[in-house]
Amino acid sequence: MLELKNVSYKVDDNGSEKYILKDVNLRLDERFVAFTGPNGGGKSTLAKVIAGIIKPTSGKIYFDGEDITDLSVTDRAKKGISYAFQQPVRFKGLTVRDLINIAAGKPIKVAEACAYLSEVGMCARDYIDREVNASLSGGELKRIEIATILARSTKLSVFDEPEAGIDLWSFGNLIKVFEKMHEKTQGNILIISHQERILNIADKIVVIADGKVQQQGRKADVLPKLIGAEACKMLTEKL
Repeated sequence: MLELKNVSYKVDDNGSEKYILKDVNLRLDERFVAFTGPNGGGKSTLAKVIAGIIKPTSGKIYFDGEDITDLSVTDRAKKGISYAFQQPVRFKGLTVRDLINIAAGKPIKVAEACAYLSEVGMCARDYIDREVNASLSGGELKRIEIATILARSTKLSVFDEPEAGIDLWSFGNLIKVFEKMHEKTQGNILIISHQERILNIADKIVVIADGKVQQQGRKADVLPKLIGAEACKMLTEKL
């Protein structure tokens, strides 16, 4: 369970203070939680605050009842928090197999590493020994990153717009990966997304704008307000 109490984050803006996040209060213990809202509203910043990439200016963050506010991103990872960037990082000299082994926290068999790649729609024999460098497209990197999160099997997995760059791989497959991930770990999955089909799998939707939580609640209560009742009905029936 993740809890944020009065979390704020501000930066210096030409000599004046600018709040990116202001007094965010959240309690997240649902299976799938989706953060959505306008660009620049603070969604990615909040996700990075949760992961420990950014330290909040004020407020407290609790994970399974423990105060993790001052813990580094490394220490939070050890506690069971994973983070997938919107733009995955490239690692020259590191192979896909190396990356999956690092994510798993131990050397794993090639067959197991290949299985993680297969789950994200990649032909394992074509990628397992490739370097995680500029030769890979953004979409390939995104899927490899999702495979590493699968390998980590953490209590809380945070994804920043996981659908970006995977147009050759269907949303349906992406959603199945999230469902399978939850079945395996019984952990919580936090997804930042604008996509209605991803919002539709959420148990809870949090709308963030102007650095504040504008709405939060069950999908059945929030999604119709975002996309319209009729569109929501059609989306649900289609899936």
